[in-house]
Amino acid sequence: MRKIVIAAMAAMLAMPSMAQKWQSLFNGKNLSGWVRLNGNAPYKVENGAIVGYSKAGEPNTFLCTKKNYGDFILEFEFRVDDGLNSGVQLRSESLPSYNNGRVHGYQFEIDPSKRAWTGGIYDEARRGWLYPLTKNPAAKSAFRNNEWNKARVECCGTSIRTWVNGVACADLLDAMTPSGFIALQVHAIGGDKNMEGKTVAWRGLRICTKDVAKYATPDSGTPQVNKLDNFICRQEAEEGWKLLWDGKTTEGWRGAKLDKFPDHGWKIENGVLKVLKSGGAESANGGDIVTTRTYRDFILSVDFKITEGANSGIKYFVDPAENKGEGSAIGCEFQILDDLRHPDAKLGVKGNRKLGSLYDLIPAPEKKPFDIKQWNTAVIIVRGSHVEHWLNGTKLLEYERGNQEWDALVAYSKYRNWHEFGNHKEGNILLQDHGDEVWFKNIKIKEF
Repeated sequence: MRKIVIAAMAAMLAMPSMAQKWQSLFNGKNLSGWVRLNGNAPYKVENGAIVGYSKAGEPNTFLCTKKNYGDFILEFEFRVDDGLNSGVQLRSESLPSYNNGRVHGYQFEIDPSKRAWTGGIYDEARRGWLYPLTKNPAAKSAFRNNEWNKARVECCGTSIRTWVNGVACADLLDAMTPSGFIALQVHAIGGDKNMEGKTVAWRGLRICTKDVAKYATPDSGTPQVNKLDNFICRQEAEEGWKLLWDGKTTEGWRGAKLDKFPDHGWKIENGVLKVLKSGGAESANGGDIVTTRTYRDFILSVDFKITEGANSGIKYFVDPAENKGEGSAIGCEFQILDDLRHPDAKLGVKGNRKLGSLYDLIPAPEKKPFDIKQWNTAVIIVRGSHVEHWLNGTKLLEYERGNQEWDALVAYSKYRNWHEFGNHKEGNILLQDHGDEVWFKNIKIKEF
């Protein structure tokens, strides 16, 4: 009897898996249900697999499903020749209004190089890397070179997760594209004739589109990347992150020289906090805004986007009471600036008023990752006297405050007459109104 009960329990546990309904995306014989876009690299059916061949002079070429898919579980096997990068597009699009129909969207990366980012998530022809395997280096060894590899992708709502040979690789939260086609990529090789004819192959392509949440893999603790606006995900909450701005109201903020949020000069629209254009003067319209409480040791992350010629900044260790007159409140500043168009970029010393600099004190490197047409992320890290500025994942500068060298630096800056500038143990955080239109969102903080 005991054996029967155990067998019955095992059968019950197996039922969900048995009931899962899969659809084949490839019939093993021809390319029915698929269409080629953007390039002329050839795709052939060989031994029950789809094989793509690299071709000199062709752009990235995609073999796309004729159907679109939203929530799904996708499984396939793949094999790629050394030196040939490739990928599988997920929830992707080809629109006449976007780069003349260029395929764009999420991509499951196939990377046989030493970088070993297979299973990472790239945003093809749009935002670039969303989940490089620097976020999860333990997964870099999952891919097996010159062999068939097994892939699994789960797209469920705003969650996109990947596996390679059973190893969890990427866990991304993003809401930009909820539905689109699936596509197989043959990557461009330029004019390199030595790379021509290299292949990438796929087989066993199948998809489940019903009861996706029911059959999704339980959370395994894979490092998560959150691209959802003004949202703290579970892992971020566990790590101590909190929203400094909720994306909807003015709660937690006030005017630097007011006891409430400014009545004009700032606007909340579609989850974005905007400084409105008013002629370029410093704190002369709505004025700067500051947090209603102070902060000591923290990591501050702020997404920002600027218009051409704009000037703004993120300040910390601010004491709003120190400057009740004209101009901005006083504090250390992560400079936000259009270096190419704003005249302030040519002032100061050795570029210390350019984007990412500790304003008027320490210059950021001339070359830095920044795109004026896109959202960019500023990060400020404060641990006691040690401070760092980061931009889009790259460290720009670091410094120590509260010592003789710091005091000498301040003495040769515009802050020389402000008592103990930058040496406060804690202070408010400030977003600057410099009379130019600048946008902010995803304002998050983690305190130590």
